[in-house]
Amino acid sequence: MKLVVRVKLLPTPVQAAALEATLHACNQAATWAAGVGFETKAQRPLQLRKHTYAEIRLRWGLGAQAAQHAIKKTCDAYTTLKANLRNGRYGRPGSRRHTRAAGKPIAFRPQAAQPYDDRMLSWQHQARTVSIWTTAGRLKNVAFTGQPGQLEVLAAHRKGESDLVCQGGKWFLIATCDIDEAAPNTHPAGFLGVDLGIVNIAVTSDGTKHSGRRINRKREQDRTLRSKLQKKNTKSAKRRAKKHAGKEARRAKDINHKISKRIVAEAERTGRGIALEQLTGIRERARLRKPQRTTLHSWPFAQLGSFIAYKAKKAGVPIMYVDPAYTSQGCSQCHHTARHNRPSQAVFSCRVCGFVDHADHNASHNIRQRGWMAWVCGAQSTAPELTLIA
Repeated sequence: MKLVVRVKLLPTPVQAAALEATLHACNQAATWAAGVGFETKAQRPLQLRKHTYAEIRLRWGLGAQAAQHAIKKTCDAYTTLKANLRNGRYGRPGSRRHTRAAGKPIAFRPQAAQPYDDRMLSWQHQARTVSIWTTAGRLKNVAFTGQPGQLEVLAAHRKGESDLVCQGGKWFLIATCDIDEAAPNTHPAGFLGVDLGIVNIAVTSDGTKHSGRRINRKREQDRTLRSKLQKKNTKSAKRRAKKHAGKEARRAKDINHKISKRIVAEAERTGRGIALEQLTGIRERARLRKPQRTTLHSWPFAQLGSFIAYKAKKAGVPIMYVDPAYTSQGCSQCHHTARHNRPSQAVFSCRVCGFVDHADHNASHNIRQRGWMAWVCGAQSTAPELTLIA
């Protein structure tokens, strides 16, 4: 299983200047190569290398490996763009957005990530330093730090390339680790259904509720502050809004990590699998009032689902994705489905058998039952193959 670990670099001012110059040079070279590839239609590594390799090394002073990575990064970007155009990510062919995306060469930000392989980057885990190539020469003894658990994973399982990136004036290395998966549980004792929502971020079929009331109040305060800063529209307001947006994202990520860890630990302890709703397209399907749409769209449910998926895979817990249709309106006892079974947001009351329960708890039972039936029919986990961020 691929896991991505991010460590923070602690360069001196001189080292930081060298890293910044290197990142700018690599991205300028990649942007120029993207223009050449757009004009010549040479968008495969071997083809584009013939047109750009010598010029990149001469003009920007990049080493052989750095030049190769800049060219490969350009080709990968064009491959991704073509896939997005083909899949309708930029609208229909002929639309303004589609034409604008397909009608110009790709450009890279000055601080976009640059890949490094083992020839350009070496790790000294005991000293917690790295030796890294730059356009100013090899920088040695560049300190790095991170959480102890992540550093242990990095030292034991790092494999492949690492990306150098600058975010908010801070330097990071994003390293890929290849971790052995636990033996999968091929005979689960049942499934733990998980219903995702807004009032309660996650409710399990065991009755555990991860409430979102305090979180939603904080999110409302964040939206109010963001609106005020956007209306003010000064440089200081924009700077504060950008800083605050990063804080919001980190808070949401931390909460999702904690919730997913508890859910997976409970399923592993009881020898069960996990059943989740397939939430693809939820933003297009949901018909809500504007304040509710804002709340729904601002919480990273996909991130929570991906965290549950990779933690489950790491622990050997099977995971199934089920159709979420009518899970909130169907009775988990007699399976009667009707809109009138939901007299309010929090209450489920079946009009046929009289069963009464919390609406989210009832929905989690429906998800659990669908997950178990899907497992019996297919007898395999549907956890996606993902590269995930720790």
